[in-house]
Amino acid sequence: METRTMPSDFIIDEGFLNSCKEVSIRTVRGPHASPTTNLDPLASLSSTLYQLKNLGTEDDSYSYISDAQRLSAFYPNATFDFYGVPSAALCVYKSGSAWPVRTGPEAQRIIREVRGVHGHPMQPVWLELGQRVYKLLDEMGVHWTSIDPLAFAEAGKKSFSPLLLWIGVVPGSLQYKLANTAAEAVTKLISEAGFSGVEIGFRESIVTPFFAGPKMLSFDPFKDPISEFTKPFTPTLGLSIAPLKSPHYEGTGALYIREQGQDGRVLLLTCAHVARPPPDHCNTALLDKTSKKSREYIIALGHSGYISALQSMMGAIGDLDHMNKDWQDILDRLGEAQEDEPETITQMREEHLNLLWNLPNDRIIGEVIHVEPIAASVGPQKLPEDWALIALHENKFEWDKFKGNVVYIGGNLSSAEYGKLMFPTDDERINYAYPKDGLLQVRGVIQLDDIYNPKHLDVNGEQCLLVVKNGLTTGTTIGRVLGMESFTRVYKEFKIAKTSIEFGVLSYGTTKGPFSAAGDSGSIVLDRNGDILGMLTGGAGTANRTDVTYVTPYAYLDKAIKKYFPNSSLYEAVA
Repeated sequence: METRTMPSDFIIDEGFLNSCKEVSIRTVRGPHASPTTNLDPLASLSSTLYQLKNLGTEDDSYSYISDAQRLSAFYPNATFDFYGVPSAALCVYKSGSAWPVRTGPEAQRIIREVRGVHGHPMQPVWLELGQRVYKLLDEMGVHWTSIDPLAFAEAGKKSFSPLLLWIGVVPGSLQYKLANTAAEAVTKLISEAGFSGVEIGFRESIVTPFFAGPKMLSFDPFKDPISEFTKPFTPTLGLSIAPLKSPHYEGTGALYIREQGQDGRVLLLTCAHVARPPPDHCNTALLDKTSKKSREYIIALGHSGYISALQSMMGAIGDLDHMNKDWQDILDRLGEAQEDEPETITQMREEHLNLLWNLPNDRIIGEVIHVEPIAASVGPQKLPEDWALIALHENKFEWDKFKGNVVYIGGNLSSAEYGKLMFPTDDERINYAYPKDGLLQVRGVIQLDDIYNPKHLDVNGEQCLLVVKNGLTTGTTIGRVLGMESFTRVYKEFKIAKTSIEFGVLSYGTTKGPFSAAGDSGSIVLDRNGDILGMLTGGAGTANRTDVTYVTPYAYLDKAIKKYFPNSSLYEAVA
């Protein structure tokens, strides 16, 4: 058989090969590393080291030591109470009995995890009571940023704390004396409402919205020997997107929606702040456009997403020492084109020869047709408004292979690990089957009662609602949904910019890293059955690490979308 060679523009010069080797040296990839996790310095490590870096144990930086000394001078357990959370949060003050602390000259701190609280007697009245809590904090001059009702546990064990109102405050804004006074006032308010034993904990934290050519490739992990590299170039949910004019503001596509009727357009749901980043756009509505004038195009893979995908491939090239040999091996396996060869083999050859999308214009997949102005406390539910729709270009997708609303749950997790985490009890695992090719089909919508009182238990026998998402930055992650709503506050130039009610998701545990990070905005969050919790919009923690992820429930988004697109519905399941 005649040897098939790569086109001349795929030949690697020595300088590029050396660059690949440098990437390979810097990047230690684990067996299940996600191809979409290389957006920050931490991601140049293996997935395991990435997780350890996000434990909150990296506390030798100057700023951490300075903050720890400042807070510990008044509250001795500042570095102990919340040790282990992804953001390395320091405690300004916590009410109630002191939590256990190891003692001795070489005693190590206890690693702790945050957990949701379900079925608490306060849950039915929490929305009203929570608003009274934050208004009280406002009156006392506390610059709070988030209020999350949760509990703490030692890593891997049952929760040990009572219900704790974990209150984030603007870093450096809350003095110990005011924190103590505010905790007493909130405790009194809650006690007068008929609830005792609730603790108050203040931490320094901010709430941040996660901005951050050829056709899209089909995704078939079973047939594709290098699916970990091609996944970022496919329309599988978790798709990295960005505006063409500002590709450095990146996010994630949430769900595919189909319009009924003659045109039958396919739309992609994402956050408004992803489609029209606030730094570059006024916060105004954009309604469905049919004119070609001033179209706002969306590309697959923004700046960091594209660089990340390339770095992932370059690292592999360095490992194999020669990219040409890597791709030549694939083409050798495919062989020369034969008249009677299976169509799938022909398509695979063409796909691998057209993988590198080096120009942003080649990556345009659609255009923005609707943007809802970003707003807070909208409607009776007082939920945030932050969504947009992108009309996809028909010629950029192979519709006969389009899989619709499926989320790839592989990458960071093996099938065995996913099963153990999402189906933690022996009885549940008896009938458990890993989704075919690691693609979890979107099915329905999670109801409120299943959030407040989930029917599942975690490995410790505690009530929990476990969810999964695949996002641009952190890839596939598993989290725990809070059993009660969270309140969030964003400030701008020392003035209140917005106050919202959100649904919070916690990281699964200290060894798994944060549930989300900047760039994951727009990711869809599902339970283990494929039912939708909602669309990821932001999180609370430090500027770089997230403790609590916030999600807008899809039941609310669906109603908002149907106001403008009444004939729309979720893209049907593909067999």
